[in-house]
Amino acid sequence: MRILVAPDSFKGSLTAKKVGQIIKSALVNEISNVVVDVTPMADGGEGTIDAFLYSSQGKKVKVSVTGAMGEKVETYYAVLSDNETVIIEVALIAGFTSVPEAIRNPFQLTTYGIGECIIHALNAGYRKFIFCLGGSATNDGGLGMLQALGVMFKDEEGNNVSPYPSCLSKIAQIDYRNIDKRIWESDICVASDVENPLCGKNGATYIFGPQKGVLLDQLERLDSSIQKFAKCIESHLNKKFIDLPGAGAAGGLGFALLTLNAKIESGAKLIASRIGLETKIRQSDWVITGEGKTDLQTLHGKLPYVIATMAKGYHVPTILISGSLELDLTPLYEIFESMHSISSGPLSLDDSIKNTEVLLHHRVKNIARLLKYAG
Repeated sequence: MRILVAPDSFKGSLTAKKVGQIIKSALVNEISNVVVDVTPMADGGEGTIDAFLYSSQGKKVKVSVTGAMGEKVETYYAVLSDNETVIIEVALIAGFTSVPEAIRNPFQLTTYGIGECIIHALNAGYRKFIFCLGGSATNDGGLGMLQALGVMFKDEEGNNVSPYPSCLSKIAQIDYRNIDKRIWESDICVASDVENPLCGKNGATYIFGPQKGVLLDQLERLDSSIQKFAKCIESHLNKKFIDLPGAGAAGGLGFALLTLNAKIESGAKLIASRIGLETKIRQSDWVITGEGKTDLQTLHGKLPYVIATMAKGYHVPTILISGSLELDLTPLYEIFESMHSISSGPLSLDDSIKNTEVLLHHRVKNIARLLKYAG
């Protein structure tokens, strides 16, 4: 029996790699003739670089850039085994977890370090980029990144504005002519499953701003500032970007990248394609995937759904293991053979996170004892 284990991370507790290792350990302990292929997955959020590098012979490149709060941070981007393609994971530069909640002020968080990271890669000779936008702390419309690349933003008096959302409303002049020309020679792909536009009630600020610290009475002001900023860019470039699907990803970083001729693709599908997941599925008798929480949103292109749909096309059954399952998930049984929560009884979230490894191993052990009789 050959089983492909292709989980997402259990956010807040286990990386995708660790989840895969625990599942494999439980399987081989119970099934004597099993061959387990662990392939950690991601959808463009935290852990995407690790998922890419696990399945290739790429490398990490260390870099010192500006963090979300304007401080210097030591981080890295990745270069794939083709030695041509750079992976930039936004969460590693301006990530939500890098900003302590007690001092989180979304009007003072910037994407400037993203631009610095791009410049570093350009200087190293790279011209192919994949941006992974999940897990960002910022809501600046990509202002900081564009400034770091050389785009000029000035107020009515001709002064350069600072790269923070608090200055968006001051912008009166925009000039892309000083941008690093090498960016126009580059192939830019964005891995994101967010389809929201930049502005409005369904845009970046209203939908994702509150979880980044934007207060309810600040939403309209910040959204209006970003809209003014974005319309200035559209007027300058004579192109429309605000309402494009994905423009609202990562607090508007998707919008800024679209102005650089980026293409937005489903993160889960892009990563699955790049690491050859389809071939691995075809060679398997079973697929086991996992995520931290499963609800009906899983149907809307989340990683386990993408994997299970791909497996169904080859008549390979998929088992889903989750940190928690909502009660009524009937529609999901159309693509998953079975679904299992790791919880074995009433547990608080803190207790569940603390005991994730033990709970996961126990759940997979029981699944394995059934699978060994399935052939």
